[in-house]
Amino acid sequence: MYNNVKKIIRQYYNSFSWISLSIISHLPTHTLRNILLHLFGLHIKNAILYSNFHIREPSNILIGTGTIIGHGVTLDGRMGIKIGENVNFSSEVMIWTLQHDYNDPAFGVKGGSVIIEDYVWISARPIILPNVTIGKGAVIAAGAVVTKDVEPYSIVGGIPAKKIGTRAKHLNYILKNIGYLPII
Repeated sequence: MYNNVKKIIRQYYNSFSWISLSIISHLPTHTLRNILLHLFGLHIKNAILYSNFHIREPSNILIGTGTIIGHGVTLDGRMGIKIGENVNFSSEVMIWTLQHDYNDPAFGVKGGSVIIEDYVWISARPIILPNVTIGKGAVIAAGAVVTKDVEPYSIVGGIPAKKIGTRAKHLNYILKNIGYLPII
């Protein structure tokens, strides 16, 4: 009986959290969104999070200084996400830390954390799956599906993502100095 009540309470809490985060994602300013997300436990350090995002378990997500997260991004923090400094997410990036285990007779889940190091650029609409580390300065091409670790300064693309090039090293830009839209 106790476990059933606990499960029901957890389901209502998750529903309330999902609705609240959805409302926050549509507020018109970064500052207000960041303040409210911080109250939900998101660790965000002077970063920009554009609107229409979807976040699960914000308390397990850390977003570094100077990072810019584009429109419509999905951050599944259930197993933990760590995003470095001056990382650029284009629109509709999806990061998943849990997925169903298709070989499990009970269709259970398995997963692990995702780590994205400094100066990474993640282009539009890629999917990053659990247990992945994206090395410093790497580039993820549009539409890629990242299933394995990405070496620093590598450019990867395709399904599954494979190395297609190398990025110049010695990156030192600060994304907030390059420009962003203050109200969106």
